[in-house]
Amino acid sequence: MAKVEQKIVPLNGDTAVAYAVKQCDVDVVAAYPITPQTIIVEKFSEYVADGEVDTAFVCVESEHSAMTCSITASATGARTFTATASAGLALMHEMLGVASGCRTPVVMAVVNRALSAPINIHCDHSDSMAERDMGWIQIYAENSQETYDSIIQAFKIAENLEVMLPTMVGLDGFVLSHTLENVSIFPDEVVKKFVGTRQVPRVMNHEGELVPFKLDPENPLTIGPLDLHDYYFEHKRQQEEAMRKALDVIKQVHDEYAKQSGRSYGNGLVEAYRLDDAEIAAVCIGSTAGTVKTVVDELRENGIKAGLLRIRAFRPLPVKDIISNLSGKKAVAVMDRACSFGGNGGPMFHEIRHSVYDVPDRPHLVNYIYGLGGRDTPPYMIDSIYKELQKIAETGEIENTVQFIGLRE
Repeated sequence: MAKVEQKIVPLNGDTAVAYAVKQCDVDVVAAYPITPQTIIVEKFSEYVADGEVDTAFVCVESEHSAMTCSITASATGARTFTATASAGLALMHEMLGVASGCRTPVVMAVVNRALSAPINIHCDHSDSMAERDMGWIQIYAENSQETYDSIIQAFKIAENLEVMLPTMVGLDGFVLSHTLENVSIFPDEVVKKFVGTRQVPRVMNHEGELVPFKLDPENPLTIGPLDLHDYYFEHKRQQEEAMRKALDVIKQVHDEYAKQSGRSYGNGLVEAYRLDDAEIAAVCIGSTAGTVKTVVDELRENGIKAGLLRIRAFRPLPVKDIISNLSGKKAVAVMDRACSFGGNGGPMFHEIRHSVYDVPDRPHLVNYIYGLGGRDTPPYMIDSIYKELQKIAETGEIENTVQFIGLRE
């Protein structure tokens, strides 16, 4: 499959999302505005008003309703999209479990923003990390280009018949959402062909006939019924199996997209940066990875064997890739832009640590909680993390397993 010619357009992260959705032949968009996501649905509403898309745009009264509407539309077989952030995502909490439990492949952009209180409109990952066990695939982008690419891939991942799970793409609030970048975009017809037409699996109805798994008056089905101890457990197990299958599907869709775009993000699940011979490494998600890469390059120039593992898909957690990339390293810092209060470390730290726990040559792991509420994390701060890793690698001793960096204490 040959690389497709593309054009470069200046877009911020939010408009990159809107443009990708415009190209994906979406049937329904249900949305409620919230900073710093609002630009996405504002821009898409312009596409609707100008007749550039054939999409039903539903203005709802809350984010809870936005997700309810998205689930219902998706259950009819429609390709569906929404977007939110922070308290909006928290308000959706109940319905997020309904979306995954009903196997509705809704795609949602989450413009990551701190949760209140105090009220804060800037970036951290507390919103989406709080929803990590709700049965949604989670992909985190490093820049606006990856945001555009990931939204397009998300539809094909979510709607895969082996997966059929809702998918969120996270982009850092203001850092990406409001910052202009050059973004390479496909022609409309290329994206439309890539995502294809949504397919619906066939299931057996109450009369023993195979019918499409969707709400259809011609073939009545019940989706999301009362499900007590007789079958509830089995249905939850099916969601877990779909997550496991999603690991391969994410990689396959990523690789197919890479052949046409010329852009790849590791293997689609993780991106290993200068890790092959690294002795010390950091692990992070989102836009911070770009800064970390700059620091790694400077350390390499000074003869320090540093590297980075960027987690692109946090759900499903790519345990095998985490193990293969971190095994044998002397010291690893997991950087969390969220705090699991009372949990002895951030959510990323817990997951990375348990992934490598049984590995014989597991590295010493430390956790750095950083950047909450949009606090800047400049290169010198990341450099100090690597200096600490050097000490741990030399001595084998960890003074503080969990540290907060870049704040007044």
